[in-house]
Amino acid sequence: MKKIKKIKIKLNGKLKVITENYKIQNLLSDFKVPIKKVAIELNQEILDKKKLNKIKLSNNDKIEIVHFIGGG
Repeated sequence: MKKIKKIKIKLNGKLKVITENYKIQNLLSDFKVPIKKVAIELNQEILDKKKLNKIKLSNNDKIEIVHFIGGG
């Protein structure tokens, strides 16, 4: 039986432990993030929302999720 490897990431400055082969899309689903109302940054690069299901997270990745807030 294959052992599931854990990796550490930082999500909005907080340390999280996830399983290897975890994708950005999984993260957004698990945390119920409304994709249309956020910008997602991985290691200081803004991600294309069409590619979220293809991007796997690696150990020590830094993810920032920024919510858009309306106003005027």
